[in-house]
Amino acid sequence: MVELDSQLQEQYYQLNDAFLAEPYLPIDIRIKLLKRVKVALIENEQALVNASSKDFGYRTAFDTVLGDIFPTVKTISDVIKRLPKWAKNESRGVGLSLWPSSAHISYQPKGVVGIIAPWNYPIQLALVPAITALAAGNRVMLKLSEYTPHTNAVIKTILADELKEHCIVIEGEAELAAKFCQLPFAHMLFTGSTAVGRKVMQSASKNLTPVTLELGGKSPVIVLDDANIKEAAKTILFGKLNNAGQICVAPDYVFVPKRLEHQLVMQLCDIYRKHFKQGVEGKNLTSIISESQYQRLAAYLVDAKDKGAQVFEPIEGHQVDELKHRMGLHILTQVNDDMRVMQDEIFGPLLPIIGYESLQQVIDTINGDSLPLALYILGHDKEKISKLSTSIRSGTLAINDVLMQVTADQLPFGGIGESGMGHYHGIEGFKTFSHARNTLVSGKFNPRTSLLLKQNKLLIKLLKWLYLRP
Repeated sequence: MVELDSQLQEQYYQLNDAFLAEPYLPIDIRIKLLKRVKVALIENEQALVNASSKDFGYRTAFDTVLGDIFPTVKTISDVIKRLPKWAKNESRGVGLSLWPSSAHISYQPKGVVGIIAPWNYPIQLALVPAITALAAGNRVMLKLSEYTPHTNAVIKTILADELKEHCIVIEGEAELAAKFCQLPFAHMLFTGSTAVGRKVMQSASKNLTPVTLELGGKSPVIVLDDANIKEAAKTILFGKLNNAGQICVAPDYVFVPKRLEHQLVMQLCDIYRKHFKQGVEGKNLTSIISESQYQRLAAYLVDAKDKGAQVFEPIEGHQVDELKHRMGLHILTQVNDDMRVMQDEIFGPLLPIIGYESLQQVIDTINGDSLPLALYILGHDKEKISKLSTSIRSGTLAINDVLMQVTADQLPFGGIGESGMGHYHGIEGFKTFSHARNTLVSGKFNPRTSLLLKQNKLLIKLLKWLYLRP
């Protein structure tokens, strides 16, 4: 372990020395680096698809290309396009008290940024924060998940050669991750569970390292009584079965008016049978990442059944494959708060359905729990949508859609409360990894200093008249 600590420290100081030697990397050089990542990503598309599938046991090409590679390439393209504007000094007013000076904000790189990536989207959730930090002019230490070794190998080739001088890739298990968090980074970004996020923040605090935490939680869907139930079922299924539900913003559970509950369950089953007719034997369902994660989900099912839940399997048989840790959709009704499936983030293809009588019941239930990373509202009643959106706090909100709010490049992404803190994506990401430096510029003509030095009573009266008037 001592040798590993020394290696981590050596890699950190290697990057830190490189940063200190060139603390403001020119914008054109940053763009050149981002273009290299983009080209390498596109060239390695098939290698990433194959590697990701190996890591998951089986992962659909759709989940890797549309969920991992495409958003990453799209983000790089957007950052390249907008970076020169983002990096410009931002003028601010100074008021009469600081006349004739001018003021602006200059965005400085922070230094060496530490990023800890999760396993569920091992490409996007590693590279998007890394390229954003690089775009802001930082150096990066990128800790990849130990659950995705094949994908990690391809990412290493993407970040090889000249890029290694700016971004070092780290691999290792929980013990290494704990040591990684102890390094004196200028900023840290962690994506993962709330429990681990607390540990990351605790370690970072010892170095006064600011952190961005992208966590998760139980993201609810609220179906309104004017929603088209068939369309709602399609939307929910898309969100729940993408990547086998292993997404931090996946619909976790669904509120639906009691009178529409049975109809929604039937529509979910019908649509599932149509699109996933072979269940876990088909090629359009991604596997659960590991045996331990599969067993966790299976235990949730047993616990829910033991405590009175009714479980609907849209297809008789073909819904589980323990050997290959594959699992199809399981719909749960008659759930209660004593069930683990209603206490923990599910992160898999289990879908609890809760019938409700009033919106206030829904609001009180959600607000009585930890604040979710995502809130989904399906329906068109503007008054009800407004009531829900203003009464419930969440990291993100999507109306008549799921998941896609995360792919909006110009919108910040981040949680609130136990679902996270801070933002990245878009200009907010650039600002997260930059220090906004207050800059005051005074010229040759600056009578203010002389006046203040004299402690002129007339000046004080003038300033009081200007600023302390009722």
